[in-house]
Amino acid sequence: MNLQVNGILGFILLFLDIIAIIKIVNSSASTMRKAIWVLIILFLPFIGLIAWYFLGPKG
Repeated sequence: MNLQVNGILGFILLFLDIIAIIKIVNSSASTMRKAIWVLIILFLPFIGLIAWYFLGPKG
């Protein structure tokens, strides 16, 4: 049971990370800022996603 819950939560986190990376790439931020945000999300998936949501490029 616990393994199934962790798998579902991991899949949801992966899905949200992919959406965040797509939004970062399509944003109007500089290439360097985009690269930094993508690396943060790749290396720190949960914390990076939360940080991007509050501090990341808008629009």
